[in-house]
Amino acid sequence: MSTISTLSENEIEQKNASKVTDIKILVSSASRVIVPLGPISTFAARHPWEGMEEQTFEEVAEWLRNTKNVELYPSVSMILSAKNRGEIDPDFLEMGLQRWLNSYPLNIPRDEAERFCRASLKLDTVPAHLLTSPELKKSIEKLRNWKMDICESSPMQPLSMYKEHKADENLAELLNHHIIKWCKLYLDNSQAGWSMPKRDEGFYQSWRRLAQYDPALSKNQRKSLKNWPQDADTALEIALSALGIPQSEIQNYLEGHLLSLPGWAGMMLWRSQQSKHEQSLLLEYLAVRISMEWALLKPYLPLQKKCFKEKVKIDSLLAAWIHFGGLTFEKWSKMSTNQQKEYLTFAYNFNEKICKRLWLEAWEQTYTDQLSRKVLSNQHVKNETKPVLAQFAFCIDVRSEPYRRYLEKAGPFETFGVAGFFGLPIEISELGSKHTHSSLPVMQKPQHKIEENTDENQLKQYQQRKQAVESLSYTFKTMKQNALPSLHLPEVSGPWLTIKMLTRSMLPRRAGSFIRNLRDSWLHKPDTHLSLNSVRDLESEIPLGFSNEDQVNYVCQTLRMMGLIKNFAPLIVICGHGSQSTNNPYSSSLDCGACGGASGGFNARVFASLCNLPKVREVLSSEGIEIPEETIFVAAEHNTTVNELKWLYVPKLSKSAQEAFNYVEEVLPKVGQQANADSVSQLPNIKTHFKNPMAEAHRFADDWSEIRPEWGLARNAAFIIGERELTQNCNLEGRVFLHNYDWKQDPDGKLLANIIAGPGTVAQWINLQYYASTVAPHFYGSGNKATQTVTAGLGVMQGVASDLLSGLPWQSVMASDDEAYHAPLRLLIVIQAPNEYVERLLNNDGTFNKKVQNGWLRLASLNPQGYWENW
Repeated sequence: MSTISTLSENEIEQKNASKVTDIKILVSSASRVIVPLGPISTFAARHPWEGMEEQTFEEVAEWLRNTKNVELYPSVSMILSAKNRGEIDPDFLEMGLQRWLNSYPLNIPRDEAERFCRASLKLDTVPAHLLTSPELKKSIEKLRNWKMDICESSPMQPLSMYKEHKADENLAELLNHHIIKWCKLYLDNSQAGWSMPKRDEGFYQSWRRLAQYDPALSKNQRKSLKNWPQDADTALEIALSALGIPQSEIQNYLEGHLLSLPGWAGMMLWRSQQSKHEQSLLLEYLAVRISMEWALLKPYLPLQKKCFKEKVKIDSLLAAWIHFGGLTFEKWSKMSTNQQKEYLTFAYNFNEKICKRLWLEAWEQTYTDQLSRKVLSNQHVKNETKPVLAQFAFCIDVRSEPYRRYLEKAGPFETFGVAGFFGLPIEISELGSKHTHSSLPVMQKPQHKIEENTDENQLKQYQQRKQAVESLSYTFKTMKQNALPSLHLPEVSGPWLTIKMLTRSMLPRRAGSFIRNLRDSWLHKPDTHLSLNSVRDLESEIPLGFSNEDQVNYVCQTLRMMGLIKNFAPLIVICGHGSQSTNNPYSSSLDCGACGGASGGFNARVFASLCNLPKVREVLSSEGIEIPEETIFVAAEHNTTVNELKWLYVPKLSKSAQEAFNYVEEVLPKVGQQANADSVSQLPNIKTHFKNPMAEAHRFADDWSEIRPEWGLARNAAFIIGERELTQNCNLEGRVFLHNYDWKQDPDGKLLANIIAGPGTVAQWINLQYYASTVAPHFYGSGNKATQTVTAGLGVMQGVASDLLSGLPWQSVMASDDEAYHAPLRLLIVIQAPNEYVERLLNNDGTFNKKVQNGWLRLASLNPQGYWENW
């Protein structure tokens, strides 16, 4: 008999009315263990522990180890490899060890404890012959009745994990298989020819109608679900009750289910945040999942929760003392029972987890020390003071750092670092498009809509050409998805696709250039203008364009944020950034990791256009920002894959601006060659010497078999907030986010607070996503690109039925199967300001203070006297 058949409809309604709020709160609280996962086409970097920053890094690491067997510290091989490369100073490791020993209540001789710890830190393993030796077993004989059983206080795991279904399959795997199928059906917006029936009614309702006909379920299982409750809230309550989950354990139980498929759950969470229509989607997901679990487990109920006990093997602890601590069996035999227990307890507490933590901290401290030496030594280098011909504003992205360095050496240029959306909270509609997309960090919502327009005749011609391309693509997709037309598709498309395949494979750079040029010439945009001035648009939820006041405010805020409020050059280049790759599902991840895969070129053009408006300059002048008449702002985009600067907006230039522009054009090819020589040489399997770095970079970008067109933001490690002079002569190896900041222009600390809350948070998200994808690639990464399957137009899976993979692919963080390229270090934020500025920031920003105190990032400052301080 069905569980719900024993309850009347009245009783169910009363039960639901009294607990619906509670279950919604519990679902919301449980969602802390996952993060929103948007479609891969709008890839946004988010670190997977964002909702757990109330706890320390060590606590979350311990919890994940106990819950999902996920390790948050670097592996032994990564640590030893870094040590061999000289990235870990043994002195910092020793200092960390001494701090740990000082905090531990030692009841054994200090010298013996130190000897044991130092040997353990070599991360060696105890020889197998020692563990099985008769002498070892004899030595622990008198402690055979001493137990060190530990019941870990880990979240309650889904009951389906405990029950075997078949010899080679447990019910947890079977449940995941079902849920993946239903998620793909519901979420697919682009790949499927037919959409899921009743999809508009929501995930739970659609599943409920179809599950009773699912041939993958048994007859009894389908019958059990036939009369399942109408609404998701009640279904979730009933399922939890039927499984015997106590009220006090419900949140833990929900967390366990969310962590079973964090990718698909994360996509449901993201969708729930996008519209009111789907705001209960995560609850519906859990209702479907736990209802399915109940249907699968029903014949085996009741099942008891298991306490995960770690049976501490005393013989392995003694063997560790023999191997690492130099203890002899003879000395052991002469100890009292209490002494022996103290030695074993110490060995238990100084475990591999502690060793890895000390190694990670030493690795991070070594990098901090090396960075501080670079920066402090640079303070004594005096730069030539000469008139600046052009100024460039780049995104803080670490890939901009090498390009900026070479650009500054190429001429009388000055560069600035600022958030790459240039402070413009906009969604954009490009020419000929009926759709808009946000072009700002995902943590913010757009406040204005900006359209790209041209005159009617040119727009009509452009739309006709664009429609022809889109119609061809639509026809191909339609034929592929329908039975009869698909039979004729090979004959129609075969010759053309064969030519494309051969040229793409044999001559990737030439083919890529030809196809790109053909597309650009056919879809060449006419001259366009932007809707910068506010227009009343009743159909749009947000205003079209900016008011006069908004135009001034956004320009003023961004110029102050980057510290460009005086000494303007004749030419100022606002540089967004984008990337270029072929046949790459992760292409958007190489654009802006903060802005959902949007490149910054459009924002750069909008900002430069606003800066050129006479009415904006007039108001700025009254506020103390005097922009000379001959100063002209232009917009460009830095293509990080091939290190080229593409002009997007060049208005009529003044005489001095034109001279500067000509000089910039002259030096850009050399700058690109130098930057590419650095970036391409870092890619694996590349020849040490190559004739043309630019050509080599283009080959990587155009080759559709290339799994690693560029390194992206791999090896990012620090975020420096200060004046450019601080790092101008430093080779930071493309590892540092750089944001301009002048504390003297920020007496109340608001600029610093905004940098930390915005770009600082984004940099931390990016840093910890790379960290997670490196240390736990099987859980937080997305595996090998060569074996990925793009599914539902949303993301990638490994094979045909895996979790929706949320992290970075193997090729984004690993140089080879055995060698990591990314160094998994928690972000170091360095602030150039007096100590009182940093103290005020920590006192006023509780969220940031918590991140520092709980070990989610590290903090240092450089005061006006030139002293570096680690906080």
